[in-house]
Amino acid sequence: MPKNLRPPSSTNAYGRIGLVPESDDSLHSQEMDPQVTEASLEIWRTLPAAIRQDPSLASFRQEHERLHGPDDDPLPNEDCSADDGDDNSKEFITIKVTNPSQNGGDGTDSASGKLTATTTATATPSPRAGNKHQQNGEKHGHNATMDHGGEGDEHEVTMHSMHGHPHQQHGKVFSTVKISALLVVWLIFTGFLMSKNEKELEPRQMSIPEGRIRTYILPDSPPGSRVGIYLKGAFLNDQQHNMTSNYVSVNLQLLYTNSNTSNLTNIQDHDVKHVENVTDAWLVPVPAYPDQMDRMDEITRKHVFDIGTASHRKVANGKAVIRVHMSSNVEADVPVKFTYDSTPIDKETGVIYAAIVLLGLYVLIIWEIVNRTFAAMIASTLAIGVLAAMDERPSMPKLISWIDVETLLLLFGMMIMVAILSETGIFDFLAVYAYQVTNGRVWPLINCLCIFTAVLSSFLDNVTTVLLMTPVTIRLCEVMELNPVPVLMSMVIYSNVGGTLTPVGDPPNVIIASNSYISKNGVNFATFTLHMAIPIAIVMVTTYFQLRMKFKTISDLRFSEPQDVQEIRHEIAVWQRAAASLSSYSKDEDLVRETLLKKVNKLSRSLKKKLVSGSVPVEYKATLEELKNKYPIRNKVLLVKSAVTLAFVITFFFLHSAPDIQKLSLGWTALLGAVLLLILADREDIESVIARVEWSTLLFFAALFILMEALAELGLIEWIGKQTENVILSVSEESRLAVAILLILWVSAFASAFVDNIPLTTMMVKIAIGLAENEALDLPLKPLVWALALGACLGGNGTLIGASANVVCAGVAEQHGYRFTFIEYFKVGFPVMVGSVIVSTVYLLFAHVVFTWH
Repeated sequence: MPKNLRPPSSTNAYGRIGLVPESDDSLHSQEMDPQVTEASLEIWRTLPAAIRQDPSLASFRQEHERLHGPDDDPLPNEDCSADDGDDNSKEFITIKVTNPSQNGGDGTDSASGKLTATTTATATPSPRAGNKHQQNGEKHGHNATMDHGGEGDEHEVTMHSMHGHPHQQHGKVFSTVKISALLVVWLIFTGFLMSKNEKELEPRQMSIPEGRIRTYILPDSPPGSRVGIYLKGAFLNDQQHNMTSNYVSVNLQLLYTNSNTSNLTNIQDHDVKHVENVTDAWLVPVPAYPDQMDRMDEITRKHVFDIGTASHRKVANGKAVIRVHMSSNVEADVPVKFTYDSTPIDKETGVIYAAIVLLGLYVLIIWEIVNRTFAAMIASTLAIGVLAAMDERPSMPKLISWIDVETLLLLFGMMIMVAILSETGIFDFLAVYAYQVTNGRVWPLINCLCIFTAVLSSFLDNVTTVLLMTPVTIRLCEVMELNPVPVLMSMVIYSNVGGTLTPVGDPPNVIIASNSYISKNGVNFATFTLHMAIPIAIVMVTTYFQLRMKFKTISDLRFSEPQDVQEIRHEIAVWQRAAASLSSYSKDEDLVRETLLKKVNKLSRSLKKKLVSGSVPVEYKATLEELKNKYPIRNKVLLVKSAVTLAFVITFFFLHSAPDIQKLSLGWTALLGAVLLLILADREDIESVIARVEWSTLLFFAALFILMEALAELGLIEWIGKQTENVILSVSEESRLAVAILLILWVSAFASAFVDNIPLTTMMVKIAIGLAENEALDLPLKPLVWALALGACLGGNGTLIGASANVVCAGVAEQHGYRFTFIEYFKVGFPVMVGSVIVSTVYLLFAHVVFTWH
């Protein structure tokens, strides 16, 4: 390997950063800065080790060693011979680049507009690549910060300014429209939230006596004709109504009084002139035996009554009052917590508003108007504003309860462990090992990676699997000189497919298999896995052929730009990310931040030279021995400690399906594992570990959880379920099973692609059970369960936010410097999702309609 080459640029937040060949001025500007203070050194220490090692930050390193002595984090060997193309010791190739926009200077033939470019044969064993979307965008003038002018000029311009004034004007108009539209949305939900109070309902403890009637007169006249009644007690679900013949009956009555009574709650019998039942009875099932009520958990049942416009007009005019009439046929008193709501939400209107909010979220994400995390924050806040406008503003405790803390704990704990594990070099080592096993052949290597991910996702939560496999995949692609983005997409698609196999692989399966009614009807771990194995095996095969058709040639898996250009782009992105992570709250932070930005400017100059000169490096293939020498295990002691921790975590993940053995949830297991590894690693600079947590991904999930619960409150999820149920009930008896399988499968698949599949699965489980319990329909339960599991899990492959694993993979990849957009993923994932659902449809129809396997 030539002496003047730097280690390949390895720019990720979990590992280290190497250097590409740079010009002399970028390697010898580390003069001692007299402003380096102990406070700025503390900030410098929080940066990733790779950033700290760079020569541009040598003044901080030297001051650190002067104060604290040398440590085991050496500076890379500097070589003054590296340059962007002026070193005659390198190999050169000459190309002709047509460049009519330039007119003389810099080696250009002013007459012909042709440029004679000398390019170095900079052999780099492991290429570093940026994201293909980013690359294409930058080639057309977006997001590529360039240093304009000579080497000493620190003035930054963006490449899109080189395209002329009309492009600038277009960008300004778009920016103005975007800001104006977002300000309007902000004013809307801010106005609603400021003008409406949180809804607080006052519950009342009461008892419905045996053989007697309990009544309650509403003290206020409702503003509309609709009244909501909440009952909390030892009730059964609607799906369990065939298990009992005991019910609590509730209906509304109008009491016509002799005169206007000031004290409505104390109306005597002689004040009542006439009683009119204005609603049908609402029957709430209770346990068959009274002693069972003492052992049951309390649940809340809600029903909205509509008394009609004419009756409401009588109440509003003071001619009548509303009375709640309650009775039961239970041979014992029934204690309940009674609450009434005079302003229940109108679900028909709420569904329209929910659809508008969801559509707005996808517009923001698909066209990348704003960052997806910010888009989720805007959409969730707008949904809460809509609830406030409809007099349903949730309280802060209720909002917190909507957030799935278990999922966030799982993600946080695993991110901490992956951040520490990456410092051992295990991901680099595994990548080289996979390279060795497959002899460097691309598709066999991708197939092994995807199959291993699918199998691991079957027995671990697929979010955990993706967190572990994404760094390995990225390093593997870097060793193989591949673009990690399409490989990561393939990997996460197989993760979702593999997670469908078992009841513990994907959150929708956990919801389905843990339902008490489903488990009592013979759906256990073995039965579930057996019925899922055949369709999942077929789906994995068809998915492989679909991905091969999408990426027909090896060039589809590589970058179109020269390797050295991609290296610099990638390094610029990581240095910019490091600079952006520092605030301007103090002079010390400003000092470190400005030093990082100087490095960005120097890299930008290097990039500009390569773009202008049309540099094309001679391809260099590293031998296996060189790769092994370059990527060894860097910290074996820490690797052993990490292995102990991972063994603990994975073992308890497996035991999660056996609650009698261990009582820890997945979230608690991951958090305890992170704490254990922090103890064993004995890290003093815990800030640098915490900084590598994907906080934007966690915030995105929190906002998405709130958004989906708000949409459920507005009635969107319930509306989807009702429409599905109505269609099934409308077809003839002989076609009912086929139609039920088709609808549950396809509705859950498409809905899961665009809304979170956890609340959707919760609702669809109720529909499947209700259809199976309907004696008139005579539908078996198990085919409906398999259809729901296949649809909800495989549908997550449809879009970037369709499954939790997709979002986690995209977040980790972006932190490593590789970004893929909603549209990029949609072009790959959505056709795969449609193909998978078609295969599942054929299988389910043959297995359960033709051969009646159930």
